[in-house]
This record gives sequence, structure tokens and C-alpha cells, in this order.
Amino acid sequence: MNRKTIAVAVVAVVAVGGIAYWSLGSPNALLQGTSVAAASDNKAITIWRDPGCGCCDAYADYLEGNGYEVTRVDDPNFDQRSIEAGVPRQGIGCHLAEIDGYVVSGLVPVEIIERLVAERPDITGITLPGMPANAPGMAREKTGTLKTFAFGEDGVTVYSEE
Repeated sequence: MNRKTIAVAVVAVVAVGGIAYWSLGSPNALLQGTSVAAASDNKAITIWRDPGCGCCDAYADYLEGNGYEVTRVDDPNFDQRSIEAGVPRQGIGCHLAEIDGYVVSGLVPVEIIERLVAERPDITGITLPGMPANAPGMAREKTGTLKTFAFGEDGVTVYSEE
């Protein structure tokens, strides 16, 4: 490489670094690329569901009503897909979803999904097993307490009980 090419490359790297610094607000934000990405407004979610399940449609409508862009995929074998995605067999929910790299199984309330995506814990995903009558999609509004579990390489733990 000649000196002119090297000089242009150095100027380009410095310019990109300066733009990133000013866009993100601080050098710490630049080092926390995962946190910056998580702060984005990614509200695209894909749901694999049993084609005949009305509560899955009601849940998808609930998500859309909360600003999510929902892709619905009919999959009569969503339970097998759930297990393959890492959901514990005893933790399978009403349908399987994917958002921002996480697996979400069941009728999980929006505020819990948003906390998952914002906090970015080192887990595979979360599940609200079964079809609780007080969960979004089963009821007009969430009522009472719902226990959501986290799952991943370290096993299963309670993620939220609210």
C-alpha cells in the first residue's frame, strides 16, 4: 500500500469512530454494543401456532395492539418445534414465538417480553406454561399473578412472578 491509501484509511477509521462516539453519546455506550442494540425498538415477533387455536390469534392481536409486528406461522407441530428450540417439555406454552434472538413460549404478557429484550439475560428464552385463564389471549386483560420461567444452559428458573 502506498502512503496515500494508508492516510485515507486512517482518516476513514477516525471519522467512523467519531460519528459512533457522538451518535452513541459516550465511549462506554460504544463498548456496550449489545445494550445499544437491545434499546432499539425491535417489535417484530414470529409466532408458530396450531392452526386451529383461537387463543393464539387473540394473543397475536394483543401483541399487535401493543405495537408489535406479528408474523403468524401455522404449525401443527409447534410443540415439537418448541422442544427443539430448548423449551422444557413440561414448560410448553400455547404457541412458540421468537423475538430478537429469544424464544418465548406461551401467552407471556408484553411487559415481560419487553423486559427480556431490554435486559438481555444469558438465557435461551422464557415460558408461561399451559394456557392460564388469566393470561393475555385467554382473558381480555391479564389479571392476577402469572409465573414465567427462564430456561437455558443453566436449567430452569423463575423469571417473573407478577
